[in-house]
Amino acid sequence: MPLVDLRLVDPETGEIQAAGPWIARQYHRGEGGGAQFTADGWLRTGDVASLDRYGSVRLVDRTKDLIKSGGEWIGSVELENEIMAHPKVAEAAVIAIPHERWIERPLACVVVKAGETLTAEEVIAHLEPRVAKWWLPDAVEFIDEVPKTSVGKFSKKTLREKFGGYQVAEPTSHDQV
Repeated sequence: MPLVDLRLVDPETGEIQAAGPWIARQYHRGEGGGAQFTADGWLRTGDVASLDRYGSVRLVDRTKDLIKSGGEWIGSVELENEIMAHPKVAEAAVIAIPHERWIERPLACVVVKAGETLTAEEVIAHLEPRVAKWWLPDAVEFIDEVPKTSVGKFSKKTLREKFGGYQVAEPTSHDQV
């Protein structure tokens, strides 16, 4: 957009910030208490982006949805897209669950297409050639539907509340990474 500047500020996460005359100075009624802005006035978008060699920005995730596992970042959206590429999967959302050794690990919440059956092992087998071994979810939970926000986006907040304190039953082979 003309007159809007973007910057990637956190080399670890790729958080993107925006500034310019089209960016509001604060949220409506002062909601957020100003924490969404930096000291120099840039808006913390909460989005994670990558920048290619031509200067094009690609939004890849939300900072709150990234999973930090063993010091490495796992993009929940990328993992969800790979799960949803399975022909028996209708929807999938991935959230972080606490892990004693790795800090966080992915939990896949999967909706199976009507009339189909699917196992956690099949989901993992589908992912193995598609993602790094350490991206493989530690568990797969089958749910009736992914909860949505009022605008139809996946409500990962609702899933985090539902699966708060989730414990993996037993270590999986990829947990030994």
